[in-house]
Amino acid sequence: MAHGYVDDKQALLARLRRAEGQVRGIARMVDEDVYCIDILTQVSAATKALESVALTLLEDHLAHCVAQATAQGGPIAQEKLREANAAIARLVRS
Repeated sequence: MAHGYVDDKQALLARLRRAEGQVRGIARMVDEDVYCIDILTQVSAATKALESVALTLLEDHLAHCVAQATAQGGPIAQEKLREANAAIARLVRS
């Protein structure tokens, strides 16, 4: 079974590689004693990049996995809805 993000996989991987590079850059900034506000600006950018990945994954999950389970109904549908609600709650709290 293909995951819902299969169509966005390459774009997601590209975003994750960019975020990975940003985090390495932040570590280098800390190591080089860069001004706090400049580091915080980069932390914010990396956070936004990861949030973008999370929102894309969530959208794909709802459109694919949850939609399929809901069409089938029953306990699987309820479980997928619980999972989606829990994922949304985690994103909102982060």
